[in-house]
Amino acid sequence: MARNTHVPADTAAPPVTAILAKFVSGHAARGWSDAVEHEAHRTFYNWLGCAIGAAEHEAAGAAMAAVQMLEPAPQATVLGRAEKVDMASAALVNGITSHTFDFDDTHLKTIIHPAGPVASAVLALAEKNGNSGRDVIDALVLGIDVACRIGNTMYPDHYDRGWHITGSTGMLGAAAGCARLLKLDEQQTQMALGIAASQPVGLREQFGTMTKPFHPGGAARAGLMSALLASRGFTASPRALEAPRGFVQVVSDKRAWNEVTDELGSRFEISFNTYKPFACGIVIHPSIDACVQLREQGVRPEQVEKIELRVHPLVLELTGKKEPQDGLQGKFSVYHGCAAGLIFGRAGEEEFSDAVVTDPRVVELRRKVEATVDRSVREESVQVAALLKDGRRIQVNVDHAIGSLEKPLSDQQLEAKFGQLVEPVLGERKVRAITDACWSLARAADVRALTALCRP
Repeated sequence: MARNTHVPADTAAPPVTAILAKFVSGHAARGWSDAVEHEAHRTFYNWLGCAIGAAEHEAAGAAMAAVQMLEPAPQATVLGRAEKVDMASAALVNGITSHTFDFDDTHLKTIIHPAGPVASAVLALAEKNGNSGRDVIDALVLGIDVACRIGNTMYPDHYDRGWHITGSTGMLGAAAGCARLLKLDEQQTQMALGIAASQPVGLREQFGTMTKPFHPGGAARAGLMSALLASRGFTASPRALEAPRGFVQVVSDKRAWNEVTDELGSRFEISFNTYKPFACGIVIHPSIDACVQLREQGVRPEQVEKIELRVHPLVLELTGKKEPQDGLQGKFSVYHGCAAGLIFGRAGEEEFSDAVVTDPRVVELRRKVEATVDRSVREESVQVAALLKDGRRIQVNVDHAIGSLEKPLSDQQLEAKFGQLVEPVLGERKVRAITDACWSLARAADVRALTALCRP
């Protein structure tokens, strides 16, 4: 019986595994512009705040209880907690917490949240080995470039199949970053990428559950272990990414190989990273932004008869839950996001708590939100109209939401977000000390001075 086939295998694919390995192992330290260097610090800072902020979440507690059953050696910090665990478990748990609030960074071209897998793996290894801040920043930039370039190669086909692209490319970025930290040579780095290529993590079916944030954590752990294995001589296919039965061709019918090689070493994907002002899926952000603007124009919930949204199809595909039952589900409800934006004028983690999602006032307004798919509306845009009980119709169109590349969060706004996340866990004094340490990370002789600040 004939088998179903997709796009025929590309037997002439370029040797991208080798190309990326040479890039990661050989690129100069701090071999980029001041703008890229600053974005790397912003990326690390935002990731750290998200990870510490969720340190007391029940998902973090469950993950810690599980890894402690392994009786781990105290090698690395679990951010925001007193415990230390082995570096692979620290990478796992910190990857989980960094994505638990869905408040982390986003590479908008692919919807990858790149810091979760890469920074979680890199910091755990760097703490164990006493690496410098310069080492960490270099590894972060290069690891994120690998993950996002492979993501560019496959998106959107890979994502549309049901893969959670943060996890399913993150193990490659984590492996690359850790290989760089370990100073692996070109061949060893090629092996690290090859080992990682057999460990993609994450299905979109898990969105709205604790397993979604497991994906960047699992990818961080897989990438770290891949680099450690390669450092000891463990082997893999040297064409693990591009071969006909390699990672890219197995999991995607789109194979834009030029996305790996175009401007490699001169254009860095971290330059296109963005940071969320709202603690939920990125596709809801334009709708929340619009509802916050309605509130600023004087619209109040009790005045509303109906709120009409015209959205890109992906919005309802990803965030179409009309009746979310808890905070995690609320993060995947454009209806809840709009209600939160209009009622509170914000949509931080508190607005996605179980209590707020089930609040009768919020539920009442949420049920007045109607969303219609309009293919002429771009992913990053929305058209929102509030129909009021007095007959007025007030419309707000958002082309680019706050937090996008076109309207990025400032350093000051990032600091405010960081404080809101970290102060409840570690206190106000620690917030300032960690902030100062993050902005000057590249000058730190040993990252363990920073990780020590991140424990209660």
